Amino acid sequence: MENFGPDIFGRRDKEQDTETPQVSNVADIKVIGAGGGGGNAVNRMIKAGLTGVDFWAMNTDAQVLKMSLAENKIQLGGKLTEGLGAGGDPSVGEKAAEETRDQIVQALDGADMVFVTAGMGGGTGTGAAPVVAKIAKELGALTIGVVTKPFSFEGKRRMNQAMQGLEKLKETVDALIVIPNDKLLEVVERRTTMKEAFQVVDEVLLRGVQGISDIITVPGMINVDFADVKAVMQSSGSALMGIGRGTGEGRAMEAAKLAINSPLLETSINGASGIIMNVTGGSDMTLHEVTEAAQVIHDAIAEDAIFTFGSVIDDRIQGEIQITVIATGFEMKTPDMGNKKEAVKSLSAADFFSGSFNTGSASATNSAPSLAPSTPQPKPAISPQKSQNDLMSIIDIPPFLQK
Repeated sequence: MENFGPDIFGRRDKEQDTETPQVSNVADIKVIGAGGGGGNAVNRMIKAGLTGVDFWAMNTDAQVLKMSLAENKIQLGGKLTEGLGAGGDPSVGEKAAEETRDQIVQALDGADMVFVTAGMGGGTGTGAAPVVAKIAKELGALTIGVVTKPFSFEGKRRMNQAMQGLEKLKETVDALIVIPNDKLLEVVERRTTMKEAFQVVDEVLLRGVQGISDIITVPGMINVDFADVKAVMQSSGSALMGIGRGTGEGRAMEAAKLAINSPLLETSINGASGIIMNVTGGSDMTLHEVTEAAQVIHDAIAEDAIFTFGSVIDDRIQGEIQITVIATGFEMKTPDMGNKKEAVKSLSAADFFSGSFNTGSASATNSAPSLAPSTPQPKPAISPQKSQNDLMSIIDIPPFLQK
């Protein structure tokens, strides 16, 4: 049987790589994993070999914190919780973070950019993430939240806590990327295990952080500095993250289309005022391909939107192109889920992790079932003079990460 793991983007774990891209220390970037979910995401980032950032795990649960792969760890609220966790109560998580404020300040001091990642709905992550983010902003760092909403089966109480936590977090970050776990149920088969599903969530969180940090820290064919990223993300509010991967002929356009049409996300790229695009490929990636992918994204956004893109060379992914798009500056729209579930085909865990949603042909990508919300959505400001990009106007949300 073919061996597969939770790496749905074709990357290998850090232990398997003998070479990593050279990193240029142009900005001080810190990634904070708050609570259990945030800690799991940080572990995945470390295993994937994400470079150019400092990882911190922060938790009220001393036992879980001890198992973290992060070199930097802070036990939150040692006096309040005695290392036993927050008991699923966000107010305890918040108080624990406030108790440990001085240590958090020391950890974040000097950072140019801070990512706060957490699984919203529980106690520590939900309560502590807004506190950590607020401290980061007070210290002058560009602060970005990359978090998840719980599965519906986790209960109404957890979902309500998540929504309340998101409202608080939204007030303390420059940009907030929210990944709804329920979207996984639309694209995986019933036999997919809970462990595999949560590993996929961790992988998406990885790409959210990596898509932004790599274009700053990793020298590439087209470089982007921290000031460019800050111009797009500072005080931008809700943000959309899209990820795509393409192989073979037309791989760049394929990856770009998938990146702006991911059913794991709750809105479309339409209406964004700022775009950050990261194109990653091996040494076989051409400038023409990068330009082609950028044109796909550019044609789908408003003419006055700020469009910043960079290109990173990573020889570990020869033969394919990976694209991450971060769209900012709009209010999240909640789509009508009524027609979506019937439109998406089920996938085995192996297919999901490998990204094998279809045969990878352009026709398969273009003929993917529409997953558009039933309510009308704003149309992108696209020039009427288009050739191959005309098809962008009829694509809504094809199956996640088609290959």
